[in-house]
Amino acid sequence: MEYRSFGRTGVQVSVLCLGCMLFGDDTTEADSIEIVHRAMDDGINFIDTADVYSRGISEEVTGKALAGGRRDRVFLATKVYNRMADDDPNAFGSHRYHIIKGCEDSLRRLNTDHIDLYQLHRPHPAVPIDETLRALDDLICQGKVRYIGTSTYGAWQIVEALWASKELGLNRFISEQPPYNLLDRRIERELLPMCQTYGIATMPWAPLAGGLLSGKYRPGQPRPDDARYAKRAAPLNRDHEGAIDQVGKYLDFCEARGVNPAHFAVAWLLGQPGVTSPIVGPRTMAQYEDYLRALNITVSDEDRQAIDALFPPGTHVSEYYKADFGPNARW
Repeated sequence: MEYRSFGRTGVQVSVLCLGCMLFGDDTTEADSIEIVHRAMDDGINFIDTADVYSRGISEEVTGKALAGGRRDRVFLATKVYNRMADDDPNAFGSHRYHIIKGCEDSLRRLNTDHIDLYQLHRPHPAVPIDETLRALDDLICQGKVRYIGTSTYGAWQIVEALWASKELGLNRFISEQPPYNLLDRRIERELLPMCQTYGIATMPWAPLAGGLLSGKYRPGQPRPDDARYAKRAAPLNRDHEGAIDQVGKYLDFCEARGVNPAHFAVAWLLGQPGVTSPIVGPRTMAQYEDYLRALNITVSDEDRQAIDALFPPGTHVSEYYKADFGPNARW
């Protein structure tokens, strides 16, 4: 297993981050624990979950998987922001009230006394960034959180936060978790260069574009019954006809190259400038093993030129990186 420095922190994390979004939902508790243990045996020391995943169940399962002395061997990340109760107007957001309560609840569910990386799951333009940063800084000073980061933020929002941290003498964001895959390369325009400039680690999510790059989706064929978009993400229209046409061309490239499309998509992402650890979120052990095989793929300069011709840098054919970060943004 290869390890990389997590931004400017010096912490060494595995080049693959195990995502736990499906734990407690599509993946049973027993299977989830088995995947975590196998990943750790393979050298993965970076695990990411969130309070909203299955409304806390993912964190509970992850906590159980890390029992018995395993907790101190991983860099554990979780997130706060999304709604955790339908009948409470304050059960979401990036204000102090929700952040402090969210952290306490996550610590309990994860069965740990600290969170290594506590991330804001989405921007909350209605809340001033200094309000958010002061709450997060308090959690760090209390020893409940080691580092703080963001997910799916605009480059300008992170720079604003860095400025506020410097002005107010507060702990700063050290990571960003953006969507990044062959179907949506827009973060290459500003976000990735900004992260490289300011020493911010990146943990791209959706490296397989929700399965679109796995080989299951093909032009002219119906959506697979067991695919993610068949269950929960179809309203996002990410698997529209234009995207599937491009996926078909990508599959032709992989076939000519003699590589598995899922393996290659992750390997390509691992070699992109500014990328620290892509998040892989397996539903089954077989899917986990597929992700791991990406580490054995070599992406040549010729391969990258061919990919850039199919999916030009900085462009997108399917929307993952939501570009509306203004005061009226809705998530």
